[in-house]
Amino acid sequence: MQISEFDFVLPPELIAKEPILGARDQSRLLVVKPSIATLSHHRFFELPTLLQPGDLLVMNNSKVFPARLIGKKETGGRVEFLLVRALAENAAEWEVMIGGKVHQGIRVKFDDSEYILSATIGERLSPETWSVTFNHNGDVLRNGFERLGQTPIPPYAKGGSLSEEALRKQYQTVYATEEGSTAAPTAGLHFTPQLLKTLHTRGIQMTTVTLHVGLGTFLPVKVEQTTEHKMHAERAIISAETATLVNRAKQEGRRIIAVGTTSVRTLESFMENGKLQSGERFTDIFITPGFPFQCIDAMITNFHLPKSTLLMLVSAFAGRECILRAYQEAIQQHYRFYSFGDAMLIL
Repeated sequence: MQISEFDFVLPPELIAKEPILGARDQSRLLVVKPSIATLSHHRFFELPTLLQPGDLLVMNNSKVFPARLIGKKETGGRVEFLLVRALAENAAEWEVMIGGKVHQGIRVKFDDSEYILSATIGERLSPETWSVTFNHNGDVLRNGFERLGQTPIPPYAKGGSLSEEALRKQYQTVYATEEGSTAAPTAGLHFTPQLLKTLHTRGIQMTTVTLHVGLGTFLPVKVEQTTEHKMHAERAIISAETATLVNRAKQEGRRIIAVGTTSVRTLESFMENGKLQSGERFTDIFITPGFPFQCIDAMITNFHLPKSTLLMLVSAFAGRECILRAYQEAIQQHYRFYSFGDAMLIL
């Protein structure tokens, strides 16, 4: 398919530049039922009444870390790092996106204090990324990221008025436990501890998977044909407990509801012969219309960028025409779009 088939016009004022600073579950929720071609408007806190006892919600528990570093070359030029992933466990070598003119061998310094965090540019790993070697590793390096790093919110949200301390809380799901993402799995931002408790009380089960969000999720599509786009691999993990819960629910005819496109991609990546497998792997699954879904029965998702892989995924699940019609309804009703925006429940 052509990328242009996943385009739409979004008024700039509907792009959410910062989160709602109240209860997260006050965000709006558009419920889409493709099988009967209906749309209905709700608030996210109504989710327990929109689901059924026995439904199994699957959430991505990956945690965002302060992956944006601002440094200077020895010549004084500004350089920006977006940390994508460590190239080995507890190692000093990382894959990064770099803003600013650099070449192999350049040293970038991030701190003028006694700590002195620096990195040396290595080779290009892809058109978007470089390898770099920091002067520390392990916990010392991680502490440096915590002290000097910034929350890697999307570029369109940088005009927000929140402090770094506030962003670290707001750009994180309440159930995040496994650090490793450079962007939040944003469909989960609408949940609150009270909402999770209410869902449990109503007999709705919950479990987690892990996909550490990186380039595969947020890198824009730069080709015209979907078949020419190459997804970057992202690390994904499914526990034996989650695999058992999902397989039991499917065997009993209960619905599997993925929270976010990252949960969808993780679940579908680990399906083999109709059963969900546990384990850890890197996935570069690219879901477009025509994809044979094996695991999920419904999903919760935010409203995505035009021509993005995320819009293609939800179009694969619900149908392109259905999703574009839902998006037009959301625009007419002034829903908030993108990472800090409102949500959609596709049943």
